[in-house]
Amino acid sequence: MRITVSHTRPKDEVKASVDRSFDNLFRGVGGVPLQITNEKCNWNGDTLQFSFSAKVGFLSAPIKGTVEVTEREVIVNADLGLLEKLLPAASARSALEERVRGLLQ
Repeated sequence: MRITVSHTRPKDEVKASVDRSFDNLFRGVGGVPLQITNEKCNWNGDTLQFSFSAKVGFLSAPIKGTVEVTEREVIVNADLGLLEKLLPAASARSALEERVRGLLQ
């Protein structure tokens, strides 16, 4: 899943917002409450590489991806793995995009 959201804030501010609020980006995506475990995040320049396990009930799936912050955009690339088959793609994309926009306000 790829999401691009435009912004007008300084890049360092956006990176700090992503860093502070990363945990909340994926919780409840697609209307499904996710328990996030084994979270790993690492900035490499302007790109945050992440991975974690998302647990829904007794099902657990690895999720990985990147959040790239440019001068004008935040670009999220996420591989939802097995969850992509279980979650409605349109609602998951919409929820994630809304949360990224929330970070930018």
